[in-house]
Amino acid sequence: MPEGTTVEVRPAKGRPMLTWVGKRPLRQVTAFPAQHVESYGQAGALSAAPELWADWPAAYPRGGLLFHGDNKEVLAHLLANGFRGKVRLVYIDPPFDSGADYVRRVTLRGAQGTARFEGEGYTLGEQIQYTDIWANDNYLQFMYERLLLLRELLHDEAGIVGLQCDWRKAHHLRCLFDETFGPDNFRGEVLVRAGTKNVQSQFDEVSALATGHNSILLYSKSSDHRLPKLLERSDRFEPGKWDTFWRGTDRPTMRYELLGVMPSSGQWRWERSRAERAVQAYQAYLREYADSLTLDEYYLRTLRTTGVDLDFVRKDENGTVQYYVPPRDYRVLSNVWFDLAYRGAETGYPTEKHEQPVARLVQWLTNPGDIVLDCFIGSGTTAAVAQKLGRRWIGCDINKGAIQTTCKRLQAIIAAQAKALEAAAQPGLPLLEQEGAEAEPRPAQLSFTVYRVNDYDLQIQHNEAVNLACEHIGIARTRIDPFFEGTLGRSLVKIVPFTHPLTVADLEEIKRELSSRPEEERDVTVVCLGKELAAGAWLEEWNRLRRRTGLPNQIAVIELRTDPRYGRFFVHQPARARVTVERREGRVYVRIDDFLSPTIIERLKEQGGVLEPQIDDWRAMVDSVMIDPAHDGQVFNVALADVPERKTDLVAGEYELDAPPGETTVAVKITDMLGEEVVVTARV
Repeated sequence: MPEGTTVEVRPAKGRPMLTWVGKRPLRQVTAFPAQHVESYGQAGALSAAPELWADWPAAYPRGGLLFHGDNKEVLAHLLANGFRGKVRLVYIDPPFDSGADYVRRVTLRGAQGTARFEGEGYTLGEQIQYTDIWANDNYLQFMYERLLLLRELLHDEAGIVGLQCDWRKAHHLRCLFDETFGPDNFRGEVLVRAGTKNVQSQFDEVSALATGHNSILLYSKSSDHRLPKLLERSDRFEPGKWDTFWRGTDRPTMRYELLGVMPSSGQWRWERSRAERAVQAYQAYLREYADSLTLDEYYLRTLRTTGVDLDFVRKDENGTVQYYVPPRDYRVLSNVWFDLAYRGAETGYPTEKHEQPVARLVQWLTNPGDIVLDCFIGSGTTAAVAQKLGRRWIGCDINKGAIQTTCKRLQAIIAAQAKALEAAAQPGLPLLEQEGAEAEPRPAQLSFTVYRVNDYDLQIQHNEAVNLACEHIGIARTRIDPFFEGTLGRSLVKIVPFTHPLTVADLEEIKRELSSRPEEERDVTVVCLGKELAAGAWLEEWNRLRRRTGLPNQIAVIELRTDPRYGRFFVHQPARARVTVERREGRVYVRIDDFLSPTIIERLKEQGGVLEPQIDDWRAMVDSVMIDPAHDGQVFNVALADVPERKTDLVAGEYELDAPPGETTVAVKITDMLGEEVVVTARV
């Protein structure tokens, strides 16, 4: 894909339309290329029928897709690369504007790993989209843009989106949906259990009722979209029966000749087209299935595999027209799903939801093989459910910890599925068992790949440096501004990512932001590492014009290496490891001799006061080990993954695996408990 491809976005035409400060229509968005980072499992390893993937873009391997980056840019990338109109279900659980400052809490591994410390937060400069403490206007603009992009990705006839939210923003999001999707496309609001906030007290009065639910707002892309009945299996079975098709009321439009019979008075039960289809359905059953299945068995099998209720109409031996009252071994569910769990406990992720509500949505609204998308993947619940239920899936997140958590979770699921298929010794099974009514769907894929959009990984690595800079300079961080990171005195502060020096493009971006805030009179301080010569000339001209005309918004620069007041050179110390790699008799042997994470040591020092942290076993700092025995220098293909299941378990530290033919580069990726990675390579 060419750099900076522009993707057109159709305007929102629904009513009513919300208005907020800074509302901007989204007519087009830039789509950046994706960099292939890692592969898990054998690329293209499928359990389902290969023809299922005929609509999959050729640029991507057949399997799950996990993107690391701003979801606005990821969605634009998907639109530009062949996924427009192919997603059947979007399920998202975005930030609620709830006032929560989510921080990943980390525990060292091992039986003695009781030292806890705060990991990478969601509120760092490069991750403003996950700050969850936004001004109302910024939140609405953020969600507005993403709903427009999601609409473009949905299947034109069968696409549907489910958005989970709480009482704080449900009313606003409903209005946003009405504007972006249209009010006629509202398909319902599901209530799911949530943690109840206890507002009761010893007094007779309370400020508000206790809230014990979240909402899942459902909107389809097409106003003609019909939902299948939402059913749940029941232990009680009621067999089907035949009943007369005649009603005693008199409605002329419902009187017509059916099976050679015209009611002398009254009317038929259904309109003519439905009744004629029901006659044809019963005749088709008699021709094809009557010798092998009872009508009850045929009805229930069809219902479970397709979600469709069949109507049957016949004329009995007495000449009476009858309709079929179907059997029931299920109950029809409402929109209140309090029978399901709420909080998940698979990963320890701070906002993890339980798989049960997501699984019910996926089973209800999609078929095996459909594409399910979650652009706020978090702990990976949506991808995990889709993988277990035989759906194809796409996920993304701006937080690196979310990507790592999801990778570990999906690896475990796919490994268990592959093992079960191997034990079954039945390769190449179709998507559903022949007895489709009861069978579990086969996994659509046994692999997934990780991509990075717009180099977010490089920025995430500098989060620690950004925090140090703010602390050193005295910047007051703010979480209500989506552009500026904080204030220094009466000046707004913009921190340029430390992956590059200050450029004219950075300054033009600040200029555009200020032009959208005509009432803003504060000056701006830019913090950077290095400055291009052209940027200096730009700044001189900008400030000269403002001094001459009395305009506000002068721009000052703090260059952290040279500034006389604040400047000092500081380096984020990366994790490091000593690894021995040998090749003997067609096998590769890997031994990790030592590992050190300076960031973890520093965090423990900060929280331990005068006590020096003592870590007797380097493995307590390691979350996982991945090995690629034939690394090409670009994509990390995971052939061996050591991801301990429990926090009390340690990685092995010594490994052996088959060696590729000829000389090869072995890459060993070690990830610490904060998510920082170090890759050691050796040629053997």
